[in-house]
Amino acid sequence: MSNKMRMLEKILNPKVIKFLLGGGLSAVFNVVLIFLIIEKLGFNTPLLRNIANVVSIELSLVFGFFIYRTWVWTGGIWTIKEVLLRQLPLYHVSAGVAVITRVFLIFPILDWLKVNYAINTIIGALASASINYLISDRFIFKTPKQKPSLTYYPESLAPALAVNPSSAKDEPITIDTSNVKTLSIVIPAYNEEDCIVPTVHTIRQVLEQEKIDYEILVVNDNSKDNTEELLQQLNSENSKLRYINNYYPNGFGFAVRCGLENFTGDAVAVVMADSSDAPEDIVSYYRKLQEGYDCVFGSRFIKGGKVIDYPSHKLIVNRLANLFIKILFGLKFNDTTNAFKIYRKDVIEGISPLVSHHFNLTVEMPLKAIVRGYSYTTIPITWRNRTTGVSKLKLKEMGSRYLFIVLYIWLEKHLSRGDYHLSKNRLLGNQRLKSNG
Repeated sequence: MSNKMRMLEKILNPKVIKFLLGGGLSAVFNVVLIFLIIEKLGFNTPLLRNIANVVSIELSLVFGFFIYRTWVWTGGIWTIKEVLLRQLPLYHVSAGVAVITRVFLIFPILDWLKVNYAINTIIGALASASINYLISDRFIFKTPKQKPSLTYYPESLAPALAVNPSSAKDEPITIDTSNVKTLSIVIPAYNEEDCIVPTVHTIRQVLEQEKIDYEILVVNDNSKDNTEELLQQLNSENSKLRYINNYYPNGFGFAVRCGLENFTGDAVAVVMADSSDAPEDIVSYYRKLQEGYDCVFGSRFIKGGKVIDYPSHKLIVNRLANLFIKILFGLKFNDTTNAFKIYRKDVIEGISPLVSHHFNLTVEMPLKAIVRGYSYTTIPITWRNRTTGVSKLKLKEMGSRYLFIVLYIWLEKHLSRGDYHLSKNRLLGNQRLKSNG
């Protein structure tokens, strides 16, 4: 079956279609009800019209709830306590979260980014419907899983049937990847003459003190100041530091991608050139990676995390953007937009090709790793605002690019049918090994 047919099949999932139809019926019920209350019952003053609106919304919510409960999410527990005291109140919360997210988060941000109001409305409607669907599917109407029944085979057949031969044959080869010998640090640098030298020196000192084998790869993003001259000097002083000039067009994402194509270590950490990332956190990443995780993500917004001198307007936008991503993907992780993360080499291969040209790469990399099934853990980190130079991140320029990447990976998660998932990639690799053997 072609990819297009698979995507179409996913979109035309019976449950999704029933959910959309149920929402449409609920909306029609709302319109008819408010018309009857105002026109037929005479609720035709400003106060009475507001009352009619509240009553019609509430009744349409209850109407929609029972449509979903009996038509979309059938089965489950039907006791009065379960329906009236848990499911119905949660459904009100779900609908409220969807509306509030659309009105107070999605619409204002897209409007601020000057996205056309029609496109804004479509995205808002899709996002709010998706939020409502996901919350309903995972929390409100979720049917408790039944314990699998035990199967007893005739005594003589038990040994043969205890293991499924077909599943054993397709099981991918298990590789021990817990040991990371050499750690690569990729640093994109554009006009960073004021801070690149102390950044590199501090990282080097901390890694050598911890006896971690390393390479530091700085990608000079066609700087117009003395950054390249300083990198030449650093390279002459330390053979473990090397630099390359970005062979892509200028841009943070292009510079990082250039570095990810040229590092030589067993794992790679993306670190900013402005000393905003604490070198001690690189060591914490490295130690955590040795426990066997594929990736380690830092968060500045969990217990033990810290931000210093974060501009208030950027902090507000950051938290709203991360909240949107967290809800959309159902994550517990709350600092997706931060570039400072560490990945094993095979993760970088597994999430390639990367498509982001700019700072939206910071979102593309972790979301792809998560969606494609790589393991990760989160630790608290410290972030400090730069004291020299100028920040290259321009929020108004980046907003639509972030949104594009987030929706692109969200579509991969829900429509690709696992074509890019780690389990399928390992199975394909296992089959290639067998054919070559």
